[in-house]
Amino acid sequence: MLAKAKQGDASAQFKLGVKYEFGQGVAKDDKQAVYWFQKAAVQGHAIAQYNLGVKYAKGEGIAKDDKQAVYWYQKAAMQDHASAQHNLGLMYANGEGVVKDDKQAVYWYQKAAIQGNALAQNNLGLMYDIGKGVIKDDKQAVYWYQKSAMQGNASAQHNLGLMYDNGEGVVKDVKQAVYWYQKAAMQGDALAQYNLGVRYDNGRGIAKDDKQAVYWYQKAAMQGNASAQSNLGVMYANGRGIAKDDKQAVYWYQKAAMQGNASAQNNLGVMYRKGEGVGKDDKQAVYWYQKAAMQGDATAQNNLGFMYRKGEGVGKDVKQAVYWYQKAAMQGNALAQNNLGAMYEYGQGVIEDNTRAVYWYQKAAQNGNKFAQKNLAYMLANGNGIKRSYRLSKMWQLLAQYNGADTKDLSRWLNNKLSKNQLSKIPKLANQCLNSNYIQCQ
Repeated sequence: MLAKAKQGDASAQFKLGVKYEFGQGVAKDDKQAVYWFQKAAVQGHAIAQYNLGVKYAKGEGIAKDDKQAVYWYQKAAMQDHASAQHNLGLMYANGEGVVKDDKQAVYWYQKAAIQGNALAQNNLGLMYDIGKGVIKDDKQAVYWYQKSAMQGNASAQHNLGLMYDNGEGVVKDVKQAVYWYQKAAMQGDALAQYNLGVRYDNGRGIAKDDKQAVYWYQKAAMQGNASAQSNLGVMYANGRGIAKDDKQAVYWYQKAAMQGNASAQNNLGVMYRKGEGVGKDDKQAVYWYQKAAMQGDATAQNNLGFMYRKGEGVGKDVKQAVYWYQKAAMQGNALAQNNLGAMYEYGQGVIEDNTRAVYWYQKAAQNGNKFAQKNLAYMLANGNGIKRSYRLSKMWQLLAQYNGADTKDLSRWLNNKLSKNQLSKIPKLANQCLNSNYIQCQ
């Protein structure tokens, strides 16, 4: 083979390059591999051109050079080398060694996909999925994801699972979503492992199983998936599917929080606030609440508002409390809506305004917050910010009591304001309100 290679035989040169690349019968030597790939490539050997492109792209045996990688990928791609076509598409998609051009990326992905290249099929599906370089088309995305998934491509299997999960380009089918998540998860795809964990966690498309949820969260978390790390922290904190362990909860919250996961940042703040799994530290709690709140996490915004209101871990500032309560309340956070209502009722950080207080108590009450339901009952009983109605006050008092609030004193007081006939009708009204998800409450 060496003799033929030295005599200029392109096939022999390519084969010799492969031997040096993998150390087959000779000492592994990337420089020698590149040397022989170059010899064969300049003679038009397509696979050698592709391999040389890969070497330039990775900087193996030769200085990394994306432009040279593109050059050789193009040479091989023009000879219909599918892997080269796919890689050339990637270079255009990422703007490496060539001006970024999504349409050109799609062009080369299509060339490779039609030849059955699974990587290209998945990437082409992704371009149709997000509408880059081509008009968004969920059905075409599904078509190419299926092609790739059937060849065992884990990323495509996960992506196909997402399409079934969301009913995009295909009839929504959570069982099919789980099927494809499982296929990809078994191959080690971290996103699929996380999503499979979520399905076991919430019992959608598969029987709920906390232990299996933990198993898959762990798999994904070990690969650095922040969402899985956050959820694994939750499982440890609540002792679901695994023995309760606050230190482990903190460990995984920290892992996810350092990657910018807002939910984990908030939960880590809670652990510092309560001193669970870590020394109590209100300043650290505020730090992590702020991190999450700045990302729009409504729970963290409410928690940060609470810290400003109480002056814990930060200087007391009721205006800042109102600011963060408003942020969270506008996102529908019931605790924040109730807290904002209280700020208006008592004139803390804002001008006292019972009408606004009632507005936010109603929002929170309709979201099922027992404290807001109790507060709204008091406002109705006293006619503060709303027309007095003992009937509606009693209804909200019953709902607050049903949800666990202590309303004994208010209940006794209202019982003296209403007739037996009126009282007999209130439970039906309360049930109507509850069963309509707090919509029919008049």
